[in-house]
Amino acid sequence: MNNKTLLCIVGPTGIGKTALSIAFAKAYKTSIISSDSRQFYREMTIGTAVPEPEELEAATHYFIQDRSILEDYSVGDFERDVVELLPTLFEKNDVVIMVGGSALYEKAVTHGLDKFPDVSIEIQESLKKEFESKGLSWLQKELQQIDPKYYNTVDIHNAHRLLRAVGIYRASGDKMSDLRSGDAQKRDFKVVKIGLEADREDLYDRINRRVDIMLERGLEKEAHELIVHQHLNALQTVGYKEFFGYFNKEYNRDEAIRLIKRNTRRFAKRQLTWYRKDTSVKWFHYETRHTEIVQRVSSDLLMGDNLN
Repeated sequence: MNNKTLLCIVGPTGIGKTALSIAFAKAYKTSIISSDSRQFYREMTIGTAVPEPEELEAATHYFIQDRSILEDYSVGDFERDVVELLPTLFEKNDVVIMVGGSALYEKAVTHGLDKFPDVSIEIQESLKKEFESKGLSWLQKELQQIDPKYYNTVDIHNAHRLLRAVGIYRASGDKMSDLRSGDAQKRDFKVVKIGLEADREDLYDRINRRVDIMLERGLEKEAHELIVHQHLNALQTVGYKEFFGYFNKEYNRDEAIRLIKRNTRRFAKRQLTWYRKDTSVKWFHYETRHTEIVQRVSSDLLMGDNLN
């Protein structure tokens, strides 16, 4: 499949990746794979900004609300499923689109995942009990002490990832930052990555307005319906966990909304930090016309030339 291309559209949340992916899918008459780790779940619609019905109808989508939050689904599962699916999609098209803001999931497909030591059930259970009794701030400090390098790059509000890193250290003495080798696995398709970017002020304004739209569409009601499952990893997600705090009377509704906007902006900043390290990404300003981006990518990148 050396003549096949996986075209990845990346960038921070709220920047307009979905609309651009539709433009490319129409241009190439091809399918779209979502690499957004929260759009997988059918119970989470408003807070994950699932594509609108007309967008879903404009192109065939994969990994959009195709499972329940009650199902365990890891980044390793995603890598396996996408790599198995791609040969079938490439039989019909030379180009397949992948879009989403979950950088680790995109990397799993394009680059492969590093191999990590096994962590025994005993260590996992012991660590889980400590976390439940001591809280997130304790877990954050624990990781900061043993692996400050990884602490500075990971989402420190994602308890699942913090538990994994601390568990690996306790099991083997290895630091997550050392285990992430960066060695790419060989893929039998070409990978082209394009990114959308904006000035920080514009991006933050878009994010704030996006949250307001989600609230108008019923984000609070959606979160309330899911509070019974608030312990699940899928729901440790901006937009839901802040409302859970409000429902649990930790603060008022205005504070919940303020936290959603702040934490979404912080998430966007972490996304950009990650993607900026990837020198293979070719960046476009988010206001660039989609027809221009499609034309430039088609004439330059997909022909193997450098984008000027």
